[in-house]
Amino acid sequence: MKVSVVVCTYSMDRYDPFSECVESVLAQEYEPLEVILVVDGNPEVYERVQADFGREEDVVVHNNAENRGISFSRTKGAELASGEIVAFIDDDATAEPDWVQRLVDVYESTDAIAVGGDVRPDWQTEKPEFFPEEFYWLVGCVEPGFAEDGEVVRNTYGSNISYRREEFLEVGGYDPNTGRKGDKHLQAHEAPVGIRLLEEYGKGMVFTTDAVVHHTLFEYRGEFRWLLFRSFWQGYSKRVMDLLYPDAPDDKSAYLKQLLTHFVPKRFKHLIRSPSISAVKQLVSIFVFTAAVGLGYLYAILTPDVVEKANA
Repeated sequence: MKVSVVVCTYSMDRYDPFSECVESVLAQEYEPLEVILVVDGNPEVYERVQADFGREEDVVVHNNAENRGISFSRTKGAELASGEIVAFIDDDATAEPDWVQRLVDVYESTDAIAVGGDVRPDWQTEKPEFFPEEFYWLVGCVEPGFAEDGEVVRNTYGSNISYRREEFLEVGGYDPNTGRKGDKHLQAHEAPVGIRLLEEYGKGMVFTTDAVVHHTLFEYRGEFRWLLFRSFWQGYSKRVMDLLYPDAPDDKSAYLKQLLTHFVPKRFKHLIRSPSISAVKQLVSIFVFTAAVGLGYLYAILTPDVVEKANA
């Protein structure tokens, strides 16, 4: 079973972590493996990537004619790939040496159409005292209670996600109107693919805790203001997804309900038993971030033609 790993990048400012990411993919223990490197419309970065990795065996380097965003770039990578399985990892993440093998193990032992794995935080500075693990999803990492090993979900996080390539392209790949592009902040570009695969094939994504990726978390991702901003746009994006796919499984709402009915009471009990400033800060952050998600959702409700604006 040949696997094609797609890594997309766009800025020289991110080149060092991108290079570390690619090296971790090239060091995979699995064969046969193909690596597709997609540069999003930056000739300077493309030349550097070509010089550093273009001569490697089974490495394909492509540069978009212009900046098209992460969703377009990932789909383009899948189109260039030749593997039966196409796997995606963010350019600021690194994979464990057996990452691909563990994904393949699930495909070979089940009839899975898509498989995603664990994304663990790799803080470049000390983890902020106020930041609760229940909101790791804000920084693209797997939060407590996400899913059990082997559980079928709608989608996992973009730093550790894979599909059967033919079926992924058959449902259109990633929607280029979702995902980060320039100053647009519409999130959740993995969700529509998961929804379309469910509708077309009746299968969700299998989550495996054995396939591990470490997501690099730079200092700015621990800033309270940035996390508030991120929470707001997550809420906004959720409203857009609700409008586009009103009958789709609502994983994030289910998790927020679990957060308020299980994790918050659990934290209150712990706080009573072992009072600490850190515990208070994290509990307050849970309510503040949840409120920001709700505010983003409400803003989208009150925004005329929200879907058209998101796609513009």
